[in-house]
Amino acid sequence: MKLELRGITKRFGALVANDSIDLVVEPGQIHALLGENGAGKSTLMNVLFGLYQPDDGEILLDDVAQHFSGPGQAMSAGIGMVHQHFMLIPVFTVAENVMLGHEPTKAGVIDLPEARRRVREISDRFGFDIDPDALVGDLPVGVQQRVEIVKALSREAKVLVLDEPTAVLTPQETDELMATMRRLADSGTSIVFITHKLREVKAVADTITVIRLGKVVGSASPEASTDELASLMVGRDVELTVSKNPPQLGDEAFTVSGLTVFGASGQPLLDDITFSIREGEVLAIAGVQGNGQTELAEAIMGLLERSSGHVRLYGEELSRSHVRSVLDRGVGFVPEDRKVDGLVAEFTVAENLMLDRSFSGPFTKAGSIDFAARDRFADEAIAEFDIRTPHAGVLAGRLSGGNQQKVVLARELGRDLKLLLASQPTRGVDVGSIEFIHERIIEVRDQGVPVLIISTELDEVVALADRIAVMYRGAIIDIVPADTPREQLGRLMAGVHE
Repeated sequence: MKLELRGITKRFGALVANDSIDLVVEPGQIHALLGENGAGKSTLMNVLFGLYQPDDGEILLDDVAQHFSGPGQAMSAGIGMVHQHFMLIPVFTVAENVMLGHEPTKAGVIDLPEARRRVREISDRFGFDIDPDALVGDLPVGVQQRVEIVKALSREAKVLVLDEPTAVLTPQETDELMATMRRLADSGTSIVFITHKLREVKAVADTITVIRLGKVVGSASPEASTDELASLMVGRDVELTVSKNPPQLGDEAFTVSGLTVFGASGQPLLDDITFSIREGEVLAIAGVQGNGQTELAEAIMGLLERSSGHVRLYGEELSRSHVRSVLDRGVGFVPEDRKVDGLVAEFTVAENLMLDRSFSGPFTKAGSIDFAARDRFADEAIAEFDIRTPHAGVLAGRLSGGNQQKVVLARELGRDLKLLLASQPTRGVDVGSIEFIHERIIEVRDQGVPVLIISTELDEVVALADRIAVMYRGAIIDIVPADTPREQLGRLMAGVHE
């Protein structure tokens, strides 16, 4: 089936999320929609799927104009969508999830054997190897994603939209998904592949459309270099590789030993976590999201109560410290969700830059805030960290994601550090800001500060790390050198210890 979008425009108040976008996906083609977070990719696909109504433009399938008032009409027309966050019910079987919403019936009763047969048929056709009677909650993430694809195909989808499909996959699962996409395309299915990952686009796409700030800014072939694609995404030349010298290691500075945290159900969220970091070293925590990384950062910072174990910085016990105390002891913390934990959107840039030091020097004098000192610090930080804002009095919530992250980074690096803990430091950040943030992290490391990075982006882990610790189901399964092959890292992320 041929898909064509003509002049699609979608506005949210004054914000133009999609601006006269044209897109053609030919039958059996894998068409990558490439762009930074916030570029308008997902909004465009939500318009296609009937979740949003376009303000202007039209959708055509095989040259026939379509008008979808909801996802049901889009699915009936042959459009399937696999969302970044799966729409599955964990306590249902595969067959029950697949038939949900269009249940086959026989003599007025749900025909579960027919649903099982349909799952087996599609699974066999594309080599998915899925048990129709397996509980979805017991399946690995990669298999759950195949269930989502089977759901779409069971409704006769001729156009399949995959929205950031590799966000929760190991490298091996990503490779399997790419092979699945190719088989689907070879069978005639048209695929729209939404992503911001250049490596994946080059590996599987037939053609590439790049969106920036809601507009199509160019097209490219998979043969284009990653530098060319990155320049299209950002609008300027970008250095994608992290330049760093070998680490100049000092003394052991930060140690975690036997750290264990139990959840409300009594199951361990963190299971006997043990590692150390030396001065001038970056230890990166790798793993698929949801394997205890968030809990590890929160336990170190005192945001999560520790059940047992020790956290020591230069021999000083942090295990029973509160957040305020941990920060005061020289720990810089970049949280994984800047909007929730890193910034106050209704505060100005200047106010956010003094958030964790508003009661002490250099921002207070005789018990009152020294506004002149605060504003000087803010102006210097804005210049040093290239924060794109007209002035320090702008509300932080009005900045782009990349500039919000720079505010957090400027605040945490704007004091004497004994440890930097950065969790998902470039999540939702454009390529240009990623380049800048990586450079600053390496600068901190080269100043002799121990650095702990937690990231689900394997490219980022490999680029920054001097050593890599892989987490799986709340435990560190191994700690390996930074030059460990990606294939081996992928196996570790899947829980396979060699």
